[in-house]
Amino acid sequence: MTEIYVDGDACPVREEVYRVATRLGLGGFVVSNGSRPLRPPNLPNVRMVMVGDASDAADDWIAERIGAADVCVTSDVPLASRCLAKGARVVAPNGRVWTEANIGGALAGRELSRHLRELGMKTRGPAALTKADRSRFLSALDTEVQRALRTRAGNA
Repeated sequence: MTEIYVDGDACPVREEVYRVATRLGLGGFVVSNGSRPLRPPNLPNVRMVMVGDASDAADDWIAERIGAADVCVTSDVPLASRCLAKGARVVAPNGRVWTEANIGGALAGRELSRHLRELGMKTRGPAALTKADRSRFLSALDTEVQRALRTRAGNA
């Protein structure tokens, strides 16, 4: 079964994921290290997963379990890369779909920003999520889930 994995601690679109998963009858995992309190949904198809507080514990949990017919929701570029390497689909909360074609540039930009911060320069953080971003996210998530379902059906 196709499942949706959510990098939950900093995910502003969890409610949207719950709606899509429920509408399509998919399982979902919201993975968190507990750094931010999350209100678990009262949904039979969505499971809250609490992992240890190691820096990449949630990423590791997702990357170990996600498969080629699954979808990950994350703004974490290294996690997106790990999921793509396993054949999964990845959507950022702003609606950007991560692919093999665009993840390399994103990883390079992330590394450049990290280096600039080490040199004492200020870099801009992520932009605030807009209503248009949420709409773009829902559309992208639905598209990627449909692609994942087709992948699953092709392998069945």
